[in-house]
Amino acid sequence: MALQSDCHVTVTDSRQHQLSPDSPSPIEILSLRVESINPTVRPFNISLNSTDYTDLRGKLRAPIRTSPNVVIHQTMSELFLETFRAQVELNQRYTLPSGQEVEPCIGCMQVPASTKLVRLCQTAGEKCQQCFCRPMWCLFCLGRWFASRQDQQRPQTWLSSKVPCPTCRAKFCILDVCMVH
Repeated sequence: MALQSDCHVTVTDSRQHQLSPDSPSPIEILSLRVESINPTVRPFNISLNSTDYTDLRGKLRAPIRTSPNVVIHQTMSELFLETFRAQVELNQRYTLPSGQEVEPCIGCMQVPASTKLVRLCQTAGEKCQQCFCRPMWCLFCLGRWFASRQDQQRPQTWLSSKVPCPTCRAKFCILDVCMVH
């Protein structure tokens, strides 16, 4: 056992494994080396499915280093989440009304809610709707919700699609997601 604040975490290896001939894609297992600055804590290794890597990175307080010879192959959903995050960072920010406190994200209960859905887009056709929910979701959980509602066979449509709010079901698009400050 080691304290996060005392550790250096490094991805040292990445291996692809084909679980079955029926599986469309292999899984990737990452090897992480955890070394503590505390001399009484011996270094240890962790094996981790690459699909859980983004979750781990978000929960650790320290950066995870990657050895130069290691390539982490991201899934289409992980690439989408990075793009989702980058787009939301460009969107208008939402100022929390005075006196309103930010509660933990109801998706993960690990971090404060950091997003608010505000109808900002000016789309034709199927229109987005105003969501009246208070900020309840962190960016990562809302992004995963958005990705989970997509047609997995048509990733080219993901950024332009509309999905229902996970709480009130009001339709929104990526341009309607605002970071709370």
